[in-house]
Amino acid sequence: MQKQKKDILVIDVGGTHIKVFATGQKEALKIPSGPKMTAKKMVKEVKKATMGWDYSAVSIGYPAPVVHGHPLSEPHNLAGGWVGFDFRKAFGRPVKIVNDAAMQALGIYQGGRMLFLGLGTGLGSAMIVDGILEPMEIAHLPYKKGRTFEDYLGIRGLKRLGKKKWRRYVGRVAEQLKNAMEADYVVLGGGNAKLLKKLPPDTRLGDNASAFTGGFRLWDEPEEKSKWNRPHIPEMPVSAG
Repeated sequence: MQKQKKDILVIDVGGTHIKVFATGQKEALKIPSGPKMTAKKMVKEVKKATMGWDYSAVSIGYPAPVVHGHPLSEPHNLAGGWVGFDFRKAFGRPVKIVNDAAMQALGIYQGGRMLFLGLGTGLGSAMIVDGILEPMEIAHLPYKKGRTFEDYLGIRGLKRLGKKKWRRYVGRVAEQLKNAMEADYVVLGGGNAKLLKKLPPDTRLGDNASAFTGGFRLWDEPEEKSKWNRPHIPEMPVSAG
């Protein structure tokens, strides 16, 4: 007998907004977040916004390191109370938590060896090799002149360098990391990826909406993962604004 698919609520936690989408819904919702957003408040706001939605499992993309499904540290741009919080109990449903860059990477993966770099406030990163997802923490590794990769590719680098130089560094780092990781291709996602004009070879732009696809894929059965090699990933609808 074929196992019935779950209806999944996907939560993409960000420093300015929490984006929410679910199986069977027509568009995503945005909830303002910011420095006063605790884990408890996030759950309360999401449950209020999604009242009437039917779901049996929850996926959460978390903007900080996650180990074995649990946040390792508090997010930089939000309030505290995330580490050790019982999300399963709070939602009353099974919950899977991954780093937000990893969830977006999973949503846009098209087979082979893919390196994902999320260009946002910080620098998210993940690698997927033949369907196996491995979140990474490249952001705070030293790069040059006493600064980290995030200092060059994150929002601080964009402001310090200006768009023209920042674009050059994005291209340079993407190529360097692609070679170092022996990736077949690089996907540049995150909110600032739209500022890029020219992409390095074997590099493509991501879409923030792919985080929802990744949230759904977290609950795929093992035999279903062969579908990740399909050449086209359908876009998830997101409301404007």
